[in-house]
Amino acid sequence: MRHHPNCLLPTASCLLPTDPVASLTIENYVKAIYQLSAEGGGEIAATGKLAETLGVSPGTVTSMLKTLGESGLAQYTPYEGARLTDSGRSLALRVLRRHRLIELFLVQTLQLTWDEVHAEAENMEHAVSDLLIDKIDSFLGHPESDPHGDPIPRADGTVAPTAGGVLTALGAGERFRIVRVTDQAPDFLRYLAETGLRIGAEGSIVEIRPQAGVIVLRIASQETTLSREIADKLVVARLTASR
Repeated sequence: MRHHPNCLLPTASCLLPTDPVASLTIENYVKAIYQLSAEGGGEIAATGKLAETLGVSPGTVTSMLKTLGESGLAQYTPYEGARLTDSGRSLALRVLRRHRLIELFLVQTLQLTWDEVHAEAENMEHAVSDLLIDKIDSFLGHPESDPHGDPIPRADGTVAPTAGGVLTALGAGERFRIVRVTDQAPDFLRYLAETGLRIGAEGSIVEIRPQAGVIVLRIASQETTLSREIADKLVVARLTASR
């Protein structure tokens, strides 16, 4: 990897990977660091978690984090992990913007299901131009979230704050609307779809059974029992009792 000769600082816009694979790898790493850091409330993205997320060895992650540090995209702390610099965050948001707009485009125009689009977007996000993504954004009416409820970064690099809380924070009798799903594994999404737990679905908490570790929901006229582990992956907005 090299830098543009006119660049004084190794920012994201100045990086010139020696081949497309290098560029793809960089984008995958900054995206993973951003998402892990966001999940941890802004904490450092741990080396072990990055290795698990990316499906590589911790040694491979360490080597790449050093490269990102030298390139000015991340601040690497040995034996701990990394957090993104402003340049790294900007690049990560560009990649996420592409990914999430592609997902929504595939759902709305080609009728792919929400469990199919993630893998397709992973393949496409590195190949499309920002111009095409801006056109897709305009075509879709500048949407705020993707098919899984994740916020879509805007063209200016800002991200709308996410609303709601996990389903397990609600009490018996409370009503809710599902606004986001944090686990996007295809099998899990198919399970949610089969039980009516889609984005926008409204329901209520029928019963909480702490000893069994389950929550009983009513979606439309159907009752569904979820483990707390699954319920923790559903982000919901509370609805008023009058609804």
